[in-house]
Amino acid sequence: MKKLSLTLALINISFYILAQEPTLKTFYFLAGNWEIKTKTGQIIERWKKHKDSLTSTSYKFNPAGDSVLTETVVLKKISGDWYFCVTGYEKGNEGKTDFKLVSSTGNTFNFENNQHDFPQQISYQNTGKDRLLAWIEGEINGKRRKITFSYQRAK
Repeated sequence: MKKLSLTLALINISFYILAQEPTLKTFYFLAGNWEIKTKTGQIIERWKKHKDSLTSTSYKFNPAGDSVLTETVVLKKISGDWYFCVTGYEKGNEGKTDFKLVSSTGNTFNFENNQHDFPQQISYQNTGKDRLLAWIEGEINGKRRKITFSYQRAK
């Protein structure tokens, strides 16, 4: 009976820990420089920690090394909820959009804004010290689409 009580207590503690609301430190795995090398150049995301938020700037680099700022992000709490606040600078993707954290399971964080054209969801997954997986998804012209970004920590 003691083993059953201990097992149940451990299960309850595990559920409590898993159900806890993320803190800013939960997202510290994003801090640093992340890159993707492509056939047409490179994508860089630079994340910085602040007192009450994380910020990011994303750039595309062509093979010649010329860069274009594509977006900035602020990850912060607004009225008790976490938001991924994106400002886009590329043609056709200009403006600010906020995505609310709707789920966090293990190392995966899903942000959503169903009113946005595309994407409606943005997700980040901590896949290790030097790897980061991100994806955007949603509907475009009635068709479901998902684009995945597999980052490595920049050296």
